[in-house]
Amino acid sequence: MVRIGDSIKRNEDPILLRGMGNFVADINHVGQIYMKVVRSNIAFGKIRNINIDLALQKKGIINIWTSTDFINIPKIKFRMMGFSELENYQQPILAKNFVRYVGEPIAVIFATAEHLAEEAENLIEIEIETLPAQSSAIEKPLYFDDKLKNDACTVEKEYGNVENASKDSQNNLTLSFYVGRHSGVPLETRGLSTSLDLENNVIYLHGAAKVPHANKIILGEMLNLDPFGLELIEGHVGGGFGVRGEIYPEDVLIILATKEFKLPIKWIESRKENLISTNHSRDQKHITNVGFDDRGFINYMDCEFFTDQGAYIRTHGITVSELTASMLPGPYLIPNYRCKGHVRLTNKTPSGTYRSPGRFESTFVRERVIDAVAKYLGKSPNEVRKINFIPPNLMPYKRDMNTLGTEIIFDSGDYPKLLENALAQMDITKINLEVKKRKKEGEIIGVGFGYFIEKSGLGPFDDVKLRVNQHGSIQLITGVASIGQGVETAMAQIICDRIGTNMNDVTVVHGNTELIERGMGAFATRVTVMTGSATLKAVNELRKSMLRLASKKLQQSEVKLIINNDNGCVELENTIGGPSIPVKEILKELYEEDRDNEILATFESAHMTYPHGLHFAVVNIDRLTWDIKIEKYCVFYDVGRSVNPLLLEGQIVGGVAQGIGGTLFEEFKYDNSLQPASTSFVDYKIPTCKEMPYVDCYIYQNDKAPGNPLGVKGAGEAGINAVGATIASAIDDAFDGKINIDTLPVTPNVIKHAKELNT
Repeated sequence: MVRIGDSIKRNEDPILLRGMGNFVADINHVGQIYMKVVRSNIAFGKIRNINIDLALQKKGIINIWTSTDFINIPKIKFRMMGFSELENYQQPILAKNFVRYVGEPIAVIFATAEHLAEEAENLIEIEIETLPAQSSAIEKPLYFDDKLKNDACTVEKEYGNVENASKDSQNNLTLSFYVGRHSGVPLETRGLSTSLDLENNVIYLHGAAKVPHANKIILGEMLNLDPFGLELIEGHVGGGFGVRGEIYPEDVLIILATKEFKLPIKWIESRKENLISTNHSRDQKHITNVGFDDRGFINYMDCEFFTDQGAYIRTHGITVSELTASMLPGPYLIPNYRCKGHVRLTNKTPSGTYRSPGRFESTFVRERVIDAVAKYLGKSPNEVRKINFIPPNLMPYKRDMNTLGTEIIFDSGDYPKLLENALAQMDITKINLEVKKRKKEGEIIGVGFGYFIEKSGLGPFDDVKLRVNQHGSIQLITGVASIGQGVETAMAQIICDRIGTNMNDVTVVHGNTELIERGMGAFATRVTVMTGSATLKAVNELRKSMLRLASKKLQQSEVKLIINNDNGCVELENTIGGPSIPVKEILKELYEEDRDNEILATFESAHMTYPHGLHFAVVNIDRLTWDIKIEKYCVFYDVGRSVNPLLLEGQIVGGVAQGIGGTLFEEFKYDNSLQPASTSFVDYKIPTCKEMPYVDCYIYQNDKAPGNPLGVKGAGEAGINAVGATIASAIDDAFDGKINIDTLPVTPNVIKHAKELNT
């Protein structure tokens, strides 16, 4: 029998490894038709005319829609961090009057076959008057329309008194940083499939991921649907990473068409469509002023940054900018802080969340500041970190700020201890001696660190339903989604740990709005914290019922009984060979007692958890090509408590891979007319196995989360958070501090340029 804390393989994997997964592209319905989106090839322009007459005459074309077909359909609503003043910047389902980025939907074709839809696209005549485009968030804002400028809003965070602190500061630095535009780019592109229950007037949308319940509500409100007239079903997902948490125009269009034609419809985007129309992310420019004393203690930080939001503000609103501003101080005291983030629209693909949104960016800036302060004072970065860490005796530590609607309260954490443990565990003295030796031999080699703090476990609630089935098996129904993080395995472990049943006897059902009334979904590294805690509450109720029944069967007091996970029996405590009864038999009898049994459990939380950790890297740079090789990579991470360390390690390694992509390779580029230059994997480079180092993961379970019964903190975004900061630090060190990496991605050309500036 398994327990919480055991490293066991994922229940989810065998079916996927056998090629039997059920992805949306695998779903087909009798009589289905196909949807094809016609997209703008102009970055910004006024639509003068759309002629669909010739295309409509083509055999197999059912209909073609443009914006004139939708008078009362609202723009795509916000789900997070949206404000009424930003509603004018929301995206319509089809471009009306103006197109604002290459890839924006202009029309949509419905056909009996995919190839017929593609052929019809070539017959549509679209006349667009090109207008001057906004290419950068740091440029002077142009007009979004006749009334609104592209400067959509500002995010402001402040505590202490920066003005006074800056006057009294012994030392001051002004630093600039840029994090380039990149995104999740999942293996599976977006896709949707609909089916109908005509008798009950229900539309089923297959392919929902991350937040099916929230998206059901928003889509229902937009289309004025009966609450029971739309159900979302999540299948297997080939990568989430933030980009699947949105509502896109295609989600609305396919439901509308299914309702109109009363036929099942299928849509799968191409890789080119994915790269030009699915959410981008990052793309921030920072200017940071920092003051510090001769010890290296930072007494103030004053930051202004510019977020390139792209052409519209989509479902996540301004979440990225909000998290950037609120999480920038990280694990350090920094008693005086001010930040102003400008959210600006440009004529690029809309931007949204991507794994560790706002923290990848802010950690890069903050840890580069630590490196700069250390360099200025002639100290090591870790000396500066130790001086600035929030001490453990101040935990829980409350920042005078909030984020995502919750107060920032660092629940627990001994940051100096984790740093010391990490340095000892990796034997940093030995590593430094080896690096020093190799430098003398002529190699360009360096070490880098990046300390980070994450947020996880966003509430406000999660529900689960727990049922006992006829043969003594367990079914858990949850409103979260499974996007690769091991939901089925982790929740089953929690259940098995408490009642001694077998993993094979636990089924976890997720991502189906028809089966459970509420659900928050999978984002913000929340599932283990929120769903895990709700699952624990439910199984504890079941455990009580089991002990009650066992007490009756064994004629023993409940307080004397235990569930022995080793043999899967209920038995007398501290007794060998005494009366016992198998767990499975108890469960079968509970089913017979109440065949309609169902335990509904809710876990609520007003505050997030804040795990913390350290990244470390050794990099080697080729003297001729300036190519960067990562020789060693380590992640040290305190999660409070780990349900399954093996799954946790997998999450960390996957995050590091994505972080390396955004740090060294990935960037969405545009030419002078804002035509996207990254439309395939030839132009948009992602790391391969060749570029990926072995990642040493060290999991700590010291700083338990006091706000949930499991004591867990989330882990899904730890692997990516500090990669940019860590590798940049290592590159600087490789050149003995004679260059300053302030831009991501760090391509060979960036290093070459930095070297030339300091020659």
